[in-house]
Amino acid sequence: MTPESVVPGFFIWGIDHAAYGPVELPTLVNWIKDDRVQADTWVFSQRDVKWQPARTIPELQMFFRPKAVAGTPSSPGGVRTGVLRRVKILGNLDEAQLERFASFMELVSVPQWRPIVQQGELGDSMFMILEGELRARFIAGGKETILATFGPGDFFGDLSLFDHGPRSADVVANVDSTVLKMSAAGFEKLAREAPELAAPFLSSVIKTLAARIRADNKRLKDAHSFANAAGSVA
Repeated sequence: MTPESVVPGFFIWGIDHAAYGPVELPTLVNWIKDDRVQADTWVFSQRDVKWQPARTIPELQMFFRPKAVAGTPSSPGGVRTGVLRRVKILGNLDEAQLERFASFMELVSVPQWRPIVQQGELGDSMFMILEGELRARFIAGGKETILATFGPGDFFGDLSLFDHGPRSADVVANVDSTVLKMSAAGFEKLAREAPELAAPFLSSVIKTLAARIRADNKRLKDAHSFANAAGSVA
């Protein structure tokens, strides 16, 4: 068998920071269709002998064109339920509930380097990330401070959804990204027309916020304890 006749395989870098494979192209394509491999998933091609995002591999590019992000409209919102399952706070909704939930959302594409929200502007929407990566930043004295980085499954802007207050930071796309937008009007419609969906959604948001507050409190407590210990040593 000549080297040219050998079918090249692929290794996939998982979210658990482990490589899986090798798998052949048909298997990799099936994983893309099942949303197990996303546009930004790192894939090692034995043919090219390098790691690269799945969307840059010639054989896979057709699966990551702009229209493919939302998929074939199989739900009222035009978003596949498999894609919606990337959002952690929607994990307790079943297939039928996800399909209906999508009708209250808006799919938004954010080009690389473009801000989706800006510090100080009044907001009334939250965003859930399906594809790509965004960063929350604060600029002072011309210097950027990165507050957080968001990837598929994360969400941000939740406080503005409820209080319509000013954004506390810019959120900018590090790469071309796709997000779901839930506006205040959309949430009010959800609560009015589908309270059985609004309740678990709101519960998940509150639980996540509570976890963030507890983590922040722990960091403050640890920082205070460290400062006291350093002071006593001095």
